[in-house]
Amino acid sequence: MTKVKKEKVDAAEEAPAAGGNEKSERTYEELVANVNAIARPLATRKLSKKLYKCVKKASKGKNIRRGVKEVQKFIGKGEKGIVLLAGDTLPIEVYCHLPIMCEDKNLPYAYVPSKVDLGASTGSKRPTCVIMIKPHEDYQEAYNECLEEVTNMPKPL
Repeated sequence: MTKVKKEKVDAAEEAPAAGGNEKSERTYEELVANVNAIARPLATRKLSKKLYKCVKKASKGKNIRRGVKEVQKFIGKGEKGIVLLAGDTLPIEVYCHLPIMCEDKNLPYAYVPSKVDLGASTGSKRPTCVIMIKPHEDYQEAYNECLEEVTNMPKPL
């Protein structure tokens, strides 16, 4: 039970192996291919980028609600904001009740293709399936732009 020392590998030898055939970024089309059946309305690539930027600005000021339990609680309390749901969350029973709650409370909501990207936009390494962006004057222009585009998206039947 003794510790075995790892051999030091030169950085020059390690770089070709790491950058070889593995892609770190997945394209929007690949992400959309993995979304679940209830992910409607799904944000476009351009809108997804805007929403991620808005989440990033909001998270700096701690103006987001994150996770199913927290978002559900504050929707019930009547808090206003934009609700973003990750389209690749399985099983869908985890959060399938949230769009109905949003429609009852007249909150705009949209699906984005990736929970990993949604979590990363908050500055966390942990994926998250639901985020609520609260309005604030620090990023009001970006928020209003996202709000307008999300409310103009066609709702599912």
